[in-house]
Amino acid sequence: MGGESRAAMSPWFSKSLGDPLLAGESLSRLVALVQAERARAGDPRDVAVFIRHESEGRLHCEVRAYFSPAAVAAARAVEADSCPHPSPAGLSLLAGAPEAWQALFPDRPA
Repeated sequence: MGGESRAAMSPWFSKSLGDPLLAGESLSRLVALVQAERARAGDPRDVAVFIRHESEGRLHCEVRAYFSPAAVAAARAVEADSCPHPSPAGLSLLAGAPEAWQALFPDRPA
Protein backbone atom coordinates (compact mmCIF):
# COMPACT_ATOMS: atom_id res chain seq x y z
CA MET A 1 0.00 0.00 0.00
CA GLY A 2 2.91 2.39 0.60
CA GLY A 3 3.61 2.69 -3.11
CA GLU A 4 0.01 3.55 -3.92
CA SER A 5 -0.27 6.27 -1.29
CA ARG A 6 3.06 7.74 -2.39
CA ALA A 7 1.88 7.70 -6.03
CA ALA A 8 -1.36 9.44 -5.06
CA MET A 9 0.61 12.28 -3.46
CA SER A 10 3.30 12.63 -6.15
CA PRO A 11 2.62 14.54 -9.33
CA TRP A 12 1.72 12.89 -12.56
CA PHE A 13 2.99 14.36 -15.82
CA SER A 14 1.29 14.92 -19.15
CA LYS A 15 2.40 15.75 -22.66
CA SER A 16 0.35 16.47 -25.77
CA LEU A 17 1.52 14.40 -28.71
CA GLY A 18 -0.71 16.22 -31.19
CA ASP A 19 -2.77 14.69 -33.97
CA PRO A 20 -3.29 10.92 -33.48
CA LEU A 21 -2.51 10.29 -37.16
CA LEU A 22 0.92 11.90 -36.76
CA ALA A 23 1.84 10.68 -33.27
CA GLY A 24 3.35 7.29 -34.20
CA GLU A 25 6.99 8.32 -33.84
CA SER A 26 6.34 10.07 -30.52
CA LEU A 27 4.47 7.04 -29.19
CA SER A 28 7.34 4.73 -30.19
CA ARG A 29 9.81 7.01 -28.42
CA LEU A 30 7.71 6.97 -25.24
CA VAL A 31 7.54 3.19 -25.26
CA ALA A 32 11.34 2.99 -25.59
CA LEU A 33 11.90 5.55 -22.81
CA VAL A 34 9.56 3.79 -20.39
CA GLN A 35 10.95 0.34 -21.19
CA ALA A 36 14.48 1.62 -20.51
CA GLU A 37 13.37 3.30 -17.28
CA ARG A 38 11.63 0.13 -16.10
CA ALA A 39 14.71 -1.97 -16.90
CA ARG A 40 17.00 0.41 -14.96
CA ALA A 41 14.64 0.40 -11.97
CA GLY A 42 14.21 -3.39 -11.78
CA ASP A 43 10.90 -3.63 -13.67
CA PRO A 44 8.58 -1.95 -11.14
CA ARG A 45 4.86 -2.10 -11.81
CA ASP A 46 4.28 1.61 -11.13
CA VAL A 47 6.48 2.94 -13.96
CA ALA A 48 3.99 3.42 -16.78
CA VAL A 49 2.67 5.78 -19.40
CA PHE A 50 -0.95 5.88 -20.48
CA ILE A 51 -2.54 7.66 -23.43
CA ARG A 52 -5.95 9.11 -24.15
CA HIS A 53 -7.51 10.81 -27.16
CA GLU A 54 -8.85 14.16 -25.98
CA SER A 55 -10.75 16.88 -27.80
CA GLU A 56 -11.72 19.34 -25.03
CA GLY A 57 -14.46 20.75 -27.23
CA ARG A 58 -12.28 21.16 -30.32
CA LEU A 59 -13.12 19.70 -33.70
CA HIS A 60 -9.97 17.55 -33.81
CA CYS A 61 -8.62 15.44 -31.00
CA GLU A 62 -5.09 15.08 -29.77
CA VAL A 63 -3.22 12.24 -28.13
CA ARG A 64 -2.17 13.05 -24.59
CA ALA A 65 0.33 10.94 -22.68
CA TYR A 66 0.10 10.59 -18.90
CA PHE A 67 3.25 9.52 -17.05
CA SER A 68 2.95 7.92 -13.63
CA PRO A 69 4.91 9.59 -10.81
CA ALA A 70 7.49 6.78 -10.96
CA ALA A 71 8.07 7.46 -14.68
CA VAL A 72 9.50 10.89 -13.92
CA ALA A 73 12.71 10.33 -15.92
CA ALA A 74 10.75 9.54 -19.09
CA ALA A 75 8.45 12.51 -18.43
CA ARG A 76 11.41 14.85 -18.04
CA ALA A 77 13.05 13.46 -21.20
CA VAL A 78 10.07 14.71 -23.25
CA GLU A 79 9.53 17.88 -21.19
CA ALA A 80 6.13 16.79 -19.89
CA ASP A 81 4.32 19.08 -17.46
CA SER A 82 3.15 18.09 -14.00
CA CYS A 83 -0.58 17.46 -13.75
CA PRO A 84 -3.14 16.03 -11.34
CA HIS A 85 -3.80 12.31 -11.17
CA PRO A 86 -5.77 11.54 -14.35
CA SER A 87 -9.10 9.80 -14.42
CA PRO A 88 -8.76 6.24 -15.74
CA ALA A 89 -11.76 6.79 -18.05
CA GLY A 90 -10.63 6.47 -21.65
CA LEU A 91 -7.00 5.74 -20.79
CA SER A 92 -5.00 3.04 -22.53
CA LEU A 93 -1.75 1.62 -21.18
CA LEU A 94 0.97 2.49 -23.70
CA ALA A 95 4.01 1.18 -21.83
CA GLY A 96 4.44 -0.57 -18.52
CA ALA A 97 3.31 -3.72 -16.79
CA PRO A 98 -0.40 -4.67 -16.94
CA GLU A 99 -0.26 -4.55 -13.12
CA ALA A 100 0.23 -0.77 -13.42
CA TRP A 101 -3.55 -0.40 -13.61
CA GLN A 102 -4.06 -1.84 -10.12
CA ALA A 103 -0.99 -0.10 -8.70
CA LEU A 104 -1.92 3.34 -10.03
CA PHE A 105 -5.73 3.19 -10.17
CA PRO A 106 -6.70 0.95 -7.23
CA ASP A 107 -10.32 2.18 -7.27
CA ARG A 108 -10.80 1.39 -10.99
CA PRO A 109 -13.30 -1.41 -11.61
CA ALA A 110 -11.62 -4.55 -12.93
